[in-house]
Amino acid sequence: MKIDLHTHILPERWPDLEDRYGYAGFIRLDHHKPCCARMMMGDQFFREIDHNCWSPGRRMEECDDYRVDVQVLSTVPVMFSYWAEPEDTHDLSQILNDHLAGICRDHPKRFVGLGTLPMQAPDLAIKELERCMKDLGLAGVEIGTHINQWNLDEPELDEFWAAAEALNASVFVHPWDMMGKDRMPRHWLPWLVSMPAETSLAMCSMIMGGVYDRYPKLKVCFAHGGGSFPVTIGRIDHGFEVRPDLCQTQTQNKPSTYLDKVYLDSLVHHPKALEFLLSTFGAQRIGLGTDYPFPLGELSPGQLIETTIKDYDTAERLLSGTALEFLGLAREAFETDASRAHSAWLKESCRS
Repeated sequence: MKIDLHTHILPERWPDLEDRYGYAGFIRLDHHKPCCARMMMGDQFFREIDHNCWSPGRRMEECDDYRVDVQVLSTVPVMFSYWAEPEDTHDLSQILNDHLAGICRDHPKRFVGLGTLPMQAPDLAIKELERCMKDLGLAGVEIGTHINQWNLDEPELDEFWAAAEALNASVFVHPWDMMGKDRMPRHWLPWLVSMPAETSLAMCSMIMGGVYDRYPKLKVCFAHGGGSFPVTIGRIDHGFEVRPDLCQTQTQNKPSTYLDKVYLDSLVHHPKALEFLLSTFGAQRIGLGTDYPFPLGELSPGQLIETTIKDYDTAERLLSGTALEFLGLAREAFETDASRAHSAWLKESCRS
């Protein structure tokens, strides 16, 4: 079985948010030609997307092409809108979550959902989290690597973490609003340099901020293979030891002792990077993630795992087992003749 933890979806259409809320800054879609749309912020172009970003049918066709059995759906991070008025972000979250939940209800063997929340207002975020888990049947939520001026260890977020733990919600942390982007106007550097740093910022904040100590049953997965965190863990540990006055204010446990508490997706683009993740975190903590349908993702979903990992049990764990554990789902709910055929193909491939 192949389960993709990291995919993004949008509704094909939604209300004019500037008109709905009375101020600018929100994303709209300009359907300027068939099967294609521009994401626009006012008159500013953000990104062009294909209909696989909103069409479940097209997604399933492409999944079949690459033997992907299940996609885990979350919104595009630019839609987080943490900068907006909290009530407006809450309203937008409900629009996006209702759409996403509807896709999952219509195709329960193909899609699992992670909602979005008005994280700048933790009371509203908890309210929507409860609706996602109890009413919409989602597996959890996607949040950003920071919430405006808050890193993820701010005390303002403690009640949210407590609620996520109590609800057994899966939390997928995705970079957004990248640090230093104003200094990087060329070469797509915010996506190439700042995005990995954003994920490391989130991981360091949660670990050294004591979030895992306070809420030890949290299930949190970090996008893009943990960004720059894995390859700098030695530096992070060293700094923790030599500057306890700065680094040990919320926990006295070395950062590397938390590696068995975090989940990562596999989106690292290079066999050596994947092998390093495996040797550092172990297969139990890594699950397939592709960033579908965007070009910075893995364009042939699962190929890196299937061509790098030659042990069947390890490959199967990365392709589906970790995702099922992280999401709290049973394999039997998603097994099909196609998934069993893929497992047989994978076993034979590993033998050869």
